[in-house]
Amino acid sequence: MSRFSGLKKIDYYIIRQFLGTFVFSILLMIVITVVFDANEKLDYFLKPEVSLHAIIFDYYFNFIPYFISLFSPLFTFISVILFTSKLADRSEIIAILSNGISFKRLMLPYMISATIIAVCNFVLTAFVIPPASITRIDFQNTYIKNKKVDYGNNIQLEAQPGVFAYFDNYRDASRMGYRFSLDHFVDKTLVSRLTASSIKYDSLYQWTIIDYVIRDFDGMYERITTGSRKDTTLTFAPSDFLISENDCETMTTPQLARHISRQKQRGIGNVQLFEIEYHQRFATIFSFFILTLIGVSLSSRKIKGGMGVNIGIGIGLSFSYILFSKITSTFAISGFVSPFVAVWIPNLLYAAITVYLYRKAPN
Repeated sequence: MSRFSGLKKIDYYIIRQFLGTFVFSILLMIVITVVFDANEKLDYFLKPEVSLHAIIFDYYFNFIPYFISLFSPLFTFISVILFTSKLADRSEIIAILSNGISFKRLMLPYMISATIIAVCNFVLTAFVIPPASITRIDFQNTYIKNKKVDYGNNIQLEAQPGVFAYFDNYRDASRMGYRFSLDHFVDKTLVSRLTASSIKYDSLYQWTIIDYVIRDFDGMYERITTGSRKDTTLTFAPSDFLISENDCETMTTPQLARHISRQKQRGIGNVQLFEIEYHQRFATIFSFFILTLIGVSLSSRKIKGGMGVNIGIGIGLSFSYILFSKITSTFAISGFVSPFVAVWIPNLLYAAITVYLYRKAPN
């Protein structure tokens, strides 16, 4: 198998050490996190209406994959620092390089391990975790803290090309919108305008318009139609404009792409969180390789202070990377930069740091 794949025993050794340390460290942190999280939410879990089955299977069963995905880059970095520092401390890195294996060749098993983790993490975030997050977030909204957006004011969107809808306000609890209007344009000319005191959402894009007035314009002529109740189909639903903070986490990557495209076509501006989530899922793939290279470059040398110095420097760099990512994401939400630029700037900056450390490491 080694001859077929081109890998050597030392490669399999490093891959086992890398993946084993990653799995062990993240499992250990999961146990600690679950204990602290349960302690923090104990008052909510002790409510009579919250069952043990719901806590375990609806919340924690879906919380653990979310936690693994969220912190996988950080634990990849920590794993590299931990086991590579041990190799360097036992002079194994020196022995490997002195036997004719270049530092560049030494990176092969690290890159293979990072690829395995990155692919698994992408599959989780793109397809597995979003459906699970629906159950987890519903549990949080029901029993812990309801963050679901169930009302909106001054809502405007494009129902279809040339047709614009407006709500003065909408309340999801009653499924009612108030002071509603629907404008139809042809070649930038208003040809019809519907106004209504209220509108009620039924299901599957079915709406009931209440106390309405329709004005049809034909040049200088105007035809007015009034009525007390009108059932109609409008190609939007409350979920299109009542956007909660966690909604982007419940969509698979293809669903995110379709949602972003659809919202932009309708002129709805609050899509920054969805764009950040979409680009972040791809940018995270590269973060595994960046953090792995930084980790190896920092910890492959045997230094006087021991691996504690490497771990300290490494954790400082990794947390600064995460902090910088959060800051740039805030700029994107505020509209200062595009979500694509905000998400990729940390990778580009730390890629430059990676190149510097990687070139310096063999010396």
